[in-house]
Amino acid sequence: MPENKNISSIYARFNDIINALKGPGKVYTNHELVSKILRCIPKSWESKVTAIEEAKDLSSLPLEDLLRSLMTHELRMSDQARNYPKKKTIALEASKDEESDEDEMALLTKRIRKILMDKKNFSKKQLKKFQS
Repeated sequence: MPENKNISSIYARFNDIINALKGPGKVYTNHELVSKILRCIPKSWESKVTAIEEAKDLSSLPLEDLLRSLMTHELRMSDQARNYPKKKTIALEASKDEESDEDEMALLTKRIRKILMDKKNFSKKQLKKFQS
């Protein structure tokens, strides 16, 4: 279901589909109806769906109680969105300066050479290999 649909419209469409399927003789149990409507709830409601599945026995949960719970949650979410509008976030763009990387590499190379020259057992021949 699209994210911008409310619970009433989701249930109305769901009810139309179920009623159309009853024509050919298909009968759904309350448990099947509850499970199907929980599956068609938008992904943004995933936490609420999980809470309902864990807290209530879906086989004995009336469809009306499920709808009441979902509509209550929808009202709370809309009140919260109205009372606490989202803050604008600012993203800073990072830039990488290749010259500074090259400067750092040159400085690092210079320091390594100095360390190697200070060692007594490091010969000039090995230093030339390192420089090339």
